[in-house]
Amino acid sequence: MNPVRKKRLYIILAILAGVGVAVALALSALQQNINLFYTPTQIANGEAPQDTRIRAGGMVEKGSVQRSGNSLDVQFVVTDFAKSVTIRYHGILPDLFREGQGIVALGKLNGDGVLVADEVLAKHDENYMPPEVTKALKESGQLPKKEG
Repeated sequence: MNPVRKKRLYIILAILAGVGVAVALALSALQQNINLFYTPTQIANGEAPQDTRIRAGGMVEKGSVQRSGNSLDVQFVVTDFAKSVTIRYHGILPDLFREGQGIVALGKLNGDGVLVADEVLAKHDENYMPPEVTKALKESGQLPKKEG
């Protein structure tokens, strides 16, 4: 092989190695930022991974919200009307958070099957429900009827 071809081959191999490293780093970063959605039924059945950040959603059960008197800790139960999951959160809940409304919580499952949330998202108007929650409730046959 002549020196010019050898030099071109090394340049092409270096470029391919660089592209391979860049793709591997990008995929690694994306994998760490993926938050898969799980319903309370899937969580109760053990389908959700522990110690991995996930999204869980459903309807907040009436009478399930328990607030700590001296801190920002709150605990509540979310259901898809088939199964329920307890969610613990430390922080200020969204203004639109209420019992009987759809929410999505982001956090990690602990060993007790409790989702320790670091973020809670509530619907933004009276007709909105997160798409994942709507789908889960439709599948369970428990989607609330719209008024009006």
